[in-house]
Formats: sequence, structure tokens, C-alpha cells
Amino acid sequence: MNHVKKLLKSVIREKFHNYQTTKEPAFMPFHTALLGRDRLALYQFIHSLNTNFGTTIFEPVGVELAKSRFTYVERQTDISCEISEEALKEIDVIIDSLTIAKIKPNKRDELERIRNKISQGQPRKVKLTKVDLYCQNGDEIYLFDIKTAKPNKGSFLEFKRTLLKWSAAILSQNPKANIHTLIAIPYNPYYPKPYSRWTMAGMLDLQNELMVAEELWDFLGGDGSYQKLLNIFEEVGVEMRKEIDNFFSQFN
Repeated sequence: MNHVKKLLKSVIREKFHNYQTTKEPAFMPFHTALLGRDRLALYQFIHSLNTNFGTTIFEPVGVELAKSRFTYVERQTDISCEISEEALKEIDVIIDSLTIAKIKPNKRDELERIRNKISQGQPRKVKLTKVDLYCQNGDEIYLFDIKTAKPNKGSFLEFKRTLLKWSAAILSQNPKANIHTLIAIPYNPYYPKPYSRWTMAGMLDLQNELMVAEELWDFLGGDGSYQKLLNIFEEVGVEMRKEIDNFFSQFN
């Protein structure tokens, strides 16, 4: 966990540096008049940090945690390869059936349908979305697509297509692979209520294609990892409080 603390501090300091050297704060005279330059600068900094929180913090933190449980861990992995035309057609059939609610999402059945088509038809080179977090132990493979806490409803279909194509890519290379492709939501914005992005239910197999908050981090790093992460974030905030205050005081 010390690696995680060092990572957080380095990310914040790099953001400070970039904010000073490459960012031109937007001219917002009414906001500035109402809130003050320091508060506006803080808002713009938080917005900037939030836009790439996944790649700069969640992905590398996920790698550090998963190293204790998996023999191979990598982020931003390109698994593009050749997939048979029949497997790609089967994915389209699954997506169409889910879209019109002809079937309910069932990852186990979907994987078997794809596996049965992997060797049928001409292979076709397919460019796939990079895997945010790739974890492997032998033939057991987990691929995570890390998303924002409240993804847009209209994006769920493409999420599902990505997960199925990732599965087809892995099975094309290793038909015996025990493949798991999942959407990862780093925290639950509805806490203490359960995660309620219920609109995912018609497209995703929620038991097998979604991990949220504690379930995600405890899976990657073992029981208690989620709470340990929250504690580390709080510790870094306390230890850097003076440094953070000094940075934003220049905007007074």
C-alpha cells in the first residue's frame, strides 16, 4: 500500500505542475466575482483531475493491488487480433436480441455461443478497445473496463459489445480460457444505498459483468482492500493539506 500512497502524491504534484505550466484557467468573470479566484481555481483543478482519474489513479492502483493475487497484471492492454466472421456475427445476434429484450443477459450462455463459433468462418482482423486492467492466472483471465460512476444510459450497448468482443479475442487465442470480462465502477455514488444504475440490467449480466466499489477493490487486492484504499486517500489528503492550501493561496 506504500506504493499507492507514493502514486497518489506524485499524481497530485504533477497535476499542480501541469496546472501552472500548461493550463490557462478559463475566464469566468461572474463565477470569479461570486466565488473568488482561489475557489474557482480549486473547482477547475478538481474538474481536470476528475476527467482522467481512471487512467492516472484507478488503473495504476488496480495494478498494484492485483499483483498480490495474479501472476500477470497489465494496464492499457491491446488484445486486437483475428476473430472469425461467424463469431462476430454471433455477437451481433446476441446484441440485437438483448436490444429488443428477446433474451436476458446470461454471460455463461453468451460465452458458449461465441466459443462454438470461434473456429467457423474466415478470420477477420479486428481493432478492439484497449483493456484498462488485464489480470491472469494461467487460463483464468479477467479483463476490466473501468468506467465513471454514472455512465450514460446510451453507452450500455457499446459496453456490452466491447465485453463480448474481448471474450471472442481471448477465446480465439486460447479456446480453453476461462474468460471474465467486466465493467468496473470504482465507487458507488448512491452510497449507502445499493448501486442503482438499474438500466444496465437489460444489457449486462449484473452478477458476472459488473463490479462496483468494495466488490471491485476487494476482488483485486483481497478482503479489506477497499477500506484500506479509502484510509490511504485520507492520509494523503492530511499529509498534503498544507501543500494543497499553499498552492491555491496563490490565486487569492
